[in-house]
Amino acid sequence: MKKNILVLLCLGIFLALPNLAVSDCKDFGRVTNWYVQDENTIIFYSQNIPVAEIVLQDCTVNSSSNIRFLKTYMCDNDSLLIDGEECAIMSLTSASSGSF
Repeated sequence: MKKNILVLLCLGIFLALPNLAVSDCKDFGRVTNWYVQDENTIIFYSQNIPVAEIVLQDCTVNSSSNIRFLKTYMCDNDSLLIDGEECAIMSLTSASSGSF
């Protein structure tokens, strides 16, 4: 009986909070450089190995932009600083979970 309740509780949490179940997170502590793919997309690298791709929600970025992390471990819906402006992350794709 307790096992069934636990399974139902976990299923309820999964259905109620789908972003937690499918959101991608990444530690950006070892990022050494980045490439601006387009005005909303940045690919981050550790040496010459891709780490993650971030798509910004309402900000634009260019190759000369100053990019700063607000924290080293980031997920979808976190923010980073682009040219001094806080920008929301619309999607974060880890290199280990998807191709970009």
